[in-house]
Amino acid sequence: MIEVEDLSFEKLMVENNSGGVCQMGGGGVIREWKDIPMELLLRIASLVDDRTVIVASGVCSGWRDAISWGLTHLSLSWCKRNMNNLVLSLAPKFMKLQVLTLRQDLPQLEDNGVETIASHCHELQDLDLSKSFKLTDRSLYALAHGCPNLTKLNISGCSAFSDGAVANLAERCRNLRVLNLCGCVKAATDKALKTIGYYCNRMQTVNLGWCDKVGDEGVMSLAYGCPDLRALDLCGCVLITDESVIALANNCPHLRSLGLYFCQHITDRAMYSLAQSRVKNKHEMWASMKKHRYEDEGLMNLNISQCTALTPPAVQAVCEAFPALHTCPERHSLIISGCLNLTSVHCACSVQAHRARVLHPAH
Repeated sequence: MIEVEDLSFEKLMVENNSGGVCQMGGGGVIREWKDIPMELLLRIASLVDDRTVIVASGVCSGWRDAISWGLTHLSLSWCKRNMNNLVLSLAPKFMKLQVLTLRQDLPQLEDNGVETIASHCHELQDLDLSKSFKLTDRSLYALAHGCPNLTKLNISGCSAFSDGAVANLAERCRNLRVLNLCGCVKAATDKALKTIGYYCNRMQTVNLGWCDKVGDEGVMSLAYGCPDLRALDLCGCVLITDESVIALANNCPHLRSLGLYFCQHITDRAMYSLAQSRVKNKHEMWASMKKHRYEDEGLMNLNISQCTALTPPAVQAVCEAFPALHTCPERHSLIISGCLNLTSVHCACSVQAHRARVLHPAH
């Protein structure tokens, strides 16, 4: 892979038999970089990696302007050092960004970098700041004011953020649909979730993994306020009880994925509420099947590993209510590891496979 500092004008040039002069199909001639039409330049930029695009933006003012106005997706996750300086340099140029990925293996990004993004990239919709351990509430407050069109935000592992900053962001960024708060122990509290449930009614995916301050009050606020919720990860949220699952079952008919790993207060009551919600939504199910909307198939992933209070009849009821849940190794979407008392639970296809082996034993 070519490093940014290794790319130069000569390495970007495509020479031909005319000594570097290219004849365009319409009769135009490309003698210099500035002669390349914007449409062609943006097409070229879409085919190369982000490092090359960054270098290309510095070739001349024409290229800089074209890429600045045409570039909507950018990832700097390849940057292993000085990412913050790169962000400070690029954000004022690339003001039309809609998707920006700044995931880091080692923390580099600082608050002034995010503040620069918020000051210039007002059309940003999708931002990944995961593992940005150096960031503080300053970053979230800046995004709340500068990027109101955010629909997807990943701040997993950003342990310094507070619930007040997340609540402020939710109040101002009301189009949020995907929010990853995994490991944000101080940020993901019932207070923050209440605000999210009140303002972000279009929310579809929330990851609250290992946020051990989350309780029933917060999850119920999500269930009541976000009826279009599709995926919710509550793994390691040790405070939640059946009340959270019952609220989700009764108010989120589009729920497709639910993570309850190590939620040891969950009992059979929660499982039966999920199974009964399928019956309750039967008419909607048939309507969606007639329209061939295969995404409306009820729960498709359920993780109840280490939920040791559950019994086989309750979990079997859920498995039978939602045909997309599988215990068979090929599909395995009902995860029950660590629950030795649930080994008798089987999906329909695994039962059919067992019957086939009994009726037609291998010779």
